[in-house]
Amino acid sequence: MASDLSAVMQQDHEALGSFVKGDPEPKKKLYSRRDDATLANPLGPPARGWRQIEQTLEHASSILHDGELLGFDRISEGASGDLAYIVEIERYRVRAGDAEQVGPSTLRVTTVFRREDGEWKIAHRHADTIVTSQPAETVMDH
Repeated sequence: MASDLSAVMQQDHEALGSFVKGDPEPKKKLYSRRDDATLANPLGPPARGWRQIEQTLEHASSILHDGELLGFDRISEGASGDLAYIVEIERYRVRAGDAEQVGPSTLRVTTVFRREDGEWKIAHRHADTIVTSQPAETVMDH
């Protein structure tokens, strides 16, 4: 991948380190401001457009405390033209919400980057806690 894309991916990883300490600002700087940008995280409904993404990032970071980024396991990556993606497992230790202690957190994440006006921006991020096989019944609404 192009070095400028690799640099943005590295900035994204560094921003996540700040995010799990409660600071959303570095992550917010990396996001697209376009109306079709999306964010789906495990702490709320999907967000579309910059206004919703900004609110979602601020809410999620406000309930995370004392975090420490442990690392990333890259599953896949690709780039073509003005689009690129990474699929990773992200590993943290964090105190979430009213939890009294810091504990492990592992997320399965897909991030889509798009070149906008010559700069790579996050156009989509989906993160969830499914990192192991689940019983089929877990896909059903209860």
